[in-house]
Amino acid sequence: MQTTHHTVNGIDTNALRGLAAAITADAREGIARFEVSTAWKGGAKSETRVDTWEIGGRRRPRGFTISTDEPPELCGEGVAPNPQEVLMAGLDACMMVGYVAGAALKGIRLDSVEIRTRGSLDLRGFLGLSDTVPPGYETVEYDVMIKGDGSAADFEDIHQTVMKTSPNYFNLSRPVRMKGTLHVG
Repeated sequence: MQTTHHTVNGIDTNALRGLAAAITADAREGIARFEVSTAWKGGAKSETRVDTWEIGGRRRPRGFTISTDEPPELCGEGVAPNPQEVLMAGLDACMMVGYVAGAALKGIRLDSVEIRTRGSLDLRGFLGLSDTVPPGYETVEYDVMIKGDGSAADFEDIHQTVMKTSPNYFNLSRPVRMKGTLHVG
């Protein structure tokens, strides 16, 4: 049986359905492993390398760099986004894929999608000035503005699916076990 190449919103829906079928047939094909390496670059600056990732036990090359810095008010030079902004960008980008792919799979053509995310944290926690103040966000708020040829019910369904299936939404909305090892020398 011949499959026709079908792209909606820049997403190859046949490839996406094929990936889902392969993972359904062999769950090992759906194991994705991501890793990064971050090095201090002086002051509040750091540089993160994304060299490879793994899917289904196969390593794939990447080759990206992500720079971070703090604003001058937080002792940085302000030459790159800070880690909080990168965290929010990672959340938004992950959810964005869900909105675009979800619409594509329903045959909904999008005109635009924008996600605006914000959060406030109390620097007393980060600076260790108060043991009663958490160092991070207690709430992250976001707004999704979406336009396309789908109905309000279609977009609500996609929205609910994104909140159910987005890896970074999951990572930020629930506790994730952290296992760190310090190597000195």
